[in-house]
Amino acid sequence: MLAPAGSPESLTAAVRAGADAVYLGGTLFSARAGAKNFGNAELGEAVRYCRARGVKVYLAVNTLLLQEELPAALELVRFACSLPVDAVLVQDAGLLRLLRRCAPGLRLHASTQMSLHTPCGVKAARDAGFSRVVLARELSLKEIKEIHDACPVELEAFVHGALCMSVSGQCYFSSVLGSRSGNRGLCAQPCRLPFSVPGGTGHDLSLKDLSMISRIGELAAAGICSAKIEGRLKRPEYAAAAAHACRLAADGEPVPEDLLRDLGAVFSRSGFTAGYPDGKLGREMFGVRSKEDASEATPAVFARLHALYKNECRRIPVRFTLKVQKGEPVVLTARDESRAVSVRGPVPEPALNRPLDEARCAEQLKKTGGTPFFAASADCAVGEGLTFPVSDLNRLRREALDKLLALRAAHPPVLFTAAVPETEPHAAGPMALRARFAGGALPEAAKSCELVYLPFTTGADRLRELRQSGFPAALEIPRGLFGMEEAVRAKLAAAKEAGITHVWAGTLGAARLGRELGLTVHGGFSLNITNTHALEWYRESGLADAELSFELTLRQAAELGGALPRGLLLYGRLPLMLTRNCPAANAGGCLHCRTAPELTDRRGVKFPVQCYGACSEVLNSVPLYMADRLAEVKNQDFGLLRFTTESKEEAAEIIEAYRSGAPARGGYTRGLYYRGME
Repeated sequence: MLAPAGSPESLTAAVRAGADAVYLGGTLFSARAGAKNFGNAELGEAVRYCRARGVKVYLAVNTLLLQEELPAALELVRFACSLPVDAVLVQDAGLLRLLRRCAPGLRLHASTQMSLHTPCGVKAARDAGFSRVVLARELSLKEIKEIHDACPVELEAFVHGALCMSVSGQCYFSSVLGSRSGNRGLCAQPCRLPFSVPGGTGHDLSLKDLSMISRIGELAAAGICSAKIEGRLKRPEYAAAAAHACRLAADGEPVPEDLLRDLGAVFSRSGFTAGYPDGKLGREMFGVRSKEDASEATPAVFARLHALYKNECRRIPVRFTLKVQKGEPVVLTARDESRAVSVRGPVPEPALNRPLDEARCAEQLKKTGGTPFFAASADCAVGEGLTFPVSDLNRLRREALDKLLALRAAHPPVLFTAAVPETEPHAAGPMALRARFAGGALPEAAKSCELVYLPFTTGADRLRELRQSGFPAALEIPRGLFGMEEAVRAKLAAAKEAGITHVWAGTLGAARLGRELGLTVHGGFSLNITNTHALEWYRESGLADAELSFELTLRQAAELGGALPRGLLLYGRLPLMLTRNCPAANAGGCLHCRTAPELTDRRGVKFPVQCYGACSEVLNSVPLYMADRLAEVKNQDFGLLRFTTESKEEAAEIIEAYRSGAPARGGYTRGLYYRGME
């Protein structure tokens, strides 16, 4: 049972409420940059505090890293290895590559920001060196079980807390609209604002919070070894309430209804949902934080929850052995499961009145209140007619437990060597153009592109026809493959028979699937590549080339080195979200859209929604346009034109514009290529 620790106070609350492990962030590179988080001194104290109590500490270094940030990230992990933490959560492939070299003995957990939701994706993470995978929150229990059966690696899933509308790691909404990147821990949560489809809820990008506390056994049965509570931005009372409720449920004990009510009062959004685990999507999963929700968080509720962590959680069994013999100093030994300490007291004296007996000594030794220990046994050997002050016995007990606690807090460091491999500068050749089409007829101009990506559903006969007509056809594997992996595998195998040898892959799972089929894999923007070592990791993993993250500036993209050919998305409505719960379906079920429905924000701006694979994409209101700025796109081997809502004729005009450098017509954006992200 894994609890959030956004501050030292929340860490204490979670541990005292019964958490088996906590996850926390340093002052840099944490996906919850808005939490209080932990400086080095606080992190060291947190690790010692938790380790002494048998609680594991996982450090989240789970943001995308710019090239110049890698040294500081490595220094943070080096310090964490000296403590050491029990594992580090990672999103960035460049950091993964470096840590496998610098700290091969360090346990790494694949962050949910890596968008892992298929057997192939989890296998790829395991082969990369991750000992645990934090699964995407959108998976059903059935899909989790299929992943567990397919791949022997530890699986972690969320049991309670906020649900993002987008698949984690695939949301660019906050970044594109306000330069605050969710992939950098700075999400401004624009999805909680009013975005509506006709007939929808009015907040069609805002989901209720997840709660599977009362069904935690079902997660375990599906193969989950670690139940994770979301909430590093929430109060200590929330951490305590969620941890205590999960502790009871995990131990098979009933969870009091008043505790669940208090937990909901501290934070909920119109109640809770289990729609994703149950595979029941739709309108019932949506909700907002209302005034009524907030008003339930009364001082009385907080007082009750504070009582959950007022005192130490007595979780550690200790066995006492007391020896009181004539003419010898009293010796008290305290043992936990693997350690022992002994302390010495005074030489006992002959008893003038009532001699000390074994039962009385055992009774005193069992008074471990105020410590994390409980006395599993107390074996006392007391010679006849002897005594010594009970105050001395109490002092020996306290001294022994203090020493045992300090011994438990100590642990050998994880070896860390600064063996950072060097990379060569990159020198791109002439920049080619590639095009991606959501479907429909292709303009003749697309034949001039280096590759033309088409939906994976394109039939074999159509693919043969296109190839014979001179189109360099390739297929796009969906980013959202929830429950679809085998069906997509069959489609790709049929396409290969029709002569298709190239595929686009925007996730680890999709890339692994393409490689298993012997196809040439081209990495997509959604791999979130922001540094040279990430490029090198994907080169070593078998990619032919890769698109860089469109969250980079042109300058940052140009400065990346390494041997892997790379490119940038240069045209198209930027995909702001990848969501399994289609917002357009809130109008009354799936519309089987022939044309893209639209979300409208509070200012009347419209954002198209398109379905592909097992998910929907929320697209930006205007396209990215760079045709008249191509001279400023430096050191890129190719550029991608991503067509979504355009007609065949519009696509032809745009391809020609990128050949001629024509200025834009109508509304457009330069994306983040000049202003960058935080």
